[in-house]
Amino acid sequence: PPCCHNVFPDPSLARFLCAELTRGYFLEHNEAKYTERRERVYTCMRIPRELEKLMIFGFFLCLDAFLYVFTLLPLRVLLALLHLFTMPCCGLRGSLLLQPAQVCDIFKGLIMVLCYSMMHYVDYSMMYHLIRGQSVIKLYIIYNMLEVADRLFSSFGQDILDALYWTATEPKERKRDSIGVIPHFIMAVFYVFLHAILIMVQASTLNVAFNSHNKSLLTIMMSNNFVEIKGSVFKKFEKNNLFQMSNSDIKERFTNYVLLLIVCLRNMEQFSWNPDHLWVLLPDVFMVIASEIAVDIIKHAFITKFNEITADVYSEYRASLAFDLVSSRQKNACTDYSDSVARRMGFIPLPLAVLLIRVVMSSVNVQGALSYSCLLLFYLGMVTLKVLNSIVLLGKSCVYVKRANMEDKLFERPSTAAPGKTPSRTRKTSRCTSNKQRHVVTSEIFLTTKEEEGMEGTELKHRTPKKDLLDVDRFTICGNRID
Repeated sequence: PPCCHNVFPDPSLARFLCAELTRGYFLEHNEAKYTERRERVYTCMRIPRELEKLMIFGFFLCLDAFLYVFTLLPLRVLLALLHLFTMPCCGLRGSLLLQPAQVCDIFKGLIMVLCYSMMHYVDYSMMYHLIRGQSVIKLYIIYNMLEVADRLFSSFGQDILDALYWTATEPKERKRDSIGVIPHFIMAVFYVFLHAILIMVQASTLNVAFNSHNKSLLTIMMSNNFVEIKGSVFKKFEKNNLFQMSNSDIKERFTNYVLLLIVCLRNMEQFSWNPDHLWVLLPDVFMVIASEIAVDIIKHAFITKFNEITADVYSEYRASLAFDLVSSRQKNACTDYSDSVARRMGFIPLPLAVLLIRVVMSSVNVQGALSYSCLLLFYLGMVTLKVLNSIVLLGKSCVYVKRANMEDKLFERPSTAAPGKTPSRTRKTSRCTSNKQRHVVTSEIFLTTKEEEGMEGTELKHRTPKKDLLDVDRFTICGNRID
């Protein structure tokens, strides 16, 4: 063709080979594309570091909420009961017997005591041998079903607990809309008990995998983590969806660490606390932890690559978690810190704490004054660890919030009336103004909403709501939320 004569004026084989060997090209002619590719490589290299920063910070958040159940919650329950029993003797009238936080603490303590007493009727050894008699494939399917059930329980469980806390502490004039505190309390007790049983089955399955001779079940369970990459990497993720999945990974990693601790306690108890057997378990423990970390790094690296998300997003996630911690420490906080962690990550410490207490009390024989002295020293050590962890986390959280320029949001008052509410509801919430000012404010709100109603009706159809990371309060099953 004529175009080939312009490229090869002398069409011969030698000329073609010479052109192929000496042909050159200029990458700077497409500088933007190659710069973008290089930035993607740098982003993938930064992901492990930024992700592990978030994971470590989230791990200590979960640890703080978990230690709270063992250390400060019993003391708070005792103080609430002391306040309840001494209040009638003081002769104070017109005041509440208990503050809402004290009522929630008492309910948490009652749930823990009742669920722990119910767990005594569950035989861990019988469950272990029942699971050990199943085939490998059946155990693999059971373990996958347990993981899905654990996520479902965590998603719905905090709603049950929140419903109990609000039903027990809401104002008297609003209690006619609820079914009563006792039904909610029964639901909460059965939820925590069933969730603890579910985690016990998970721990028993993992224990069977550790004690199998050929380690085939443990290998299959570890390979299941890599199957998670296939189900997550090739999906479209936004920043909020990735935040939900990151919170789910933090909760899953912390739960796996507690499960590994339960497995080690059960195995050490079966071998009469022989330290030599601990060195037999440690390689498998490290292998499970390493596979979990590797899967999280690969999954997040490719998700950020395919969805063009920078590695700086993990610092935003960390600042959002830090904001939850700092805001829960304020005087006008609307929720407890452990409950905010449960809502954000789906980590509910009560079932896991009940199971761990059950395993520890069955594995360790406490008899004599020396044993109780060691138990008291261990409790004081846990309190010290909890206090130090809380202080360090609070200091780090303040730094992260300041870096993210989120300090102004700490002093914003939560809106009491959502848009679309009636003027009478707004009028009830503005108690600090006088009657005349209140009338003017509510009438202006009513007039402006009437005037803007027609314009906003057409705009809302085409307007997409801009979501903030602080509004993402719960993880979902697959890390995606359908809006």
